[in-house]
Amino acid sequence: MSQGVGRTRWKRFAIILVPGIAAAATLGVAMAQGALAASFFISGQRFQVGADSLTVRGLSIYGMVDVPRKGTPVPVVVTGLRHAKIDGLCQSVAVPIPVLGTYTLRLTGDRGLAEAKDMFIDGTSLAASQAALDDLDIGVAAGSLTKGKVNPDDRDSRFFDPNGFAQQAASATLTDVRVTAVAVSAATLNVPGLNLRLLKGREECF
Repeated sequence: MSQGVGRTRWKRFAIILVPGIAAAATLGVAMAQGALAASFFISGQRFQVGADSLTVRGLSIYGMVDVPRKGTPVPVVVTGLRHAKIDGLCQSVAVPIPVLGTYTLRLTGDRGLAEAKDMFIDGTSLAASQAALDDLDIGVAAGSLTKGKVNPDDRDSRFFDPNGFAQQAASATLTDVRVTAVAVSAATLNVPGLNLRLLKGREECF
C-alpha cells in the first residue's frame, strides 16, 4: 500500500522490518528447541481481517514470533493500535470439513464504526490502498516504544527482543486494509451490528 507522507510504498517500508523478524525467528527456533518458553500458543490457522478504513491513535509495528501448539514457529509482524476506529470490519477463516467440504466463518460489523482499544494484530501480510502516518519514527528499539504499545504478552515473553527494530506513529489513517493474520487480541472491541455467519464454500473477506 502507499503511505501518504511522501507517497512511500508501504511494501518497501515494511522491508525495513526484516532484520527484526529475522532476529525474532532466531529466538523462535531457540524456543522450539526448549531453550525458551512461550507465554501462549496459537492454532496456526491463518485468517483474514479487512476494513474499508482504519483510523488509529498510537501505532506500533515490530517483529515477533508466534508459536503454534504443534508445528513450526511463525515469524509475524505485530501491528499495535492503542485506539482504533474501524469502518467496514470483516474477519473470516476458511475451514475444510471432512465430507462436507470447505466452510467459511465470517464476522462483520454491519452498523457504524467498530472501536478497539489496545488491539494487536499478529500478521504475515498487511496491505492497504493508502496509508497516511503522522509523527512517524522508524528504527525505534522495540522496548522503547512510546507512541504505540507492545503487547504485554510479548513484552513479558523471554523471546521478546527489547533492542529489536520497531517503528511507531502518533496517528495513522489506512484505507482498504487487508491483513492475513494468525492472532488478534484486544483489551476491548465494540462492534455495532455484529453479524457472525457460517457460509458454505470460500466466502472470505478478500
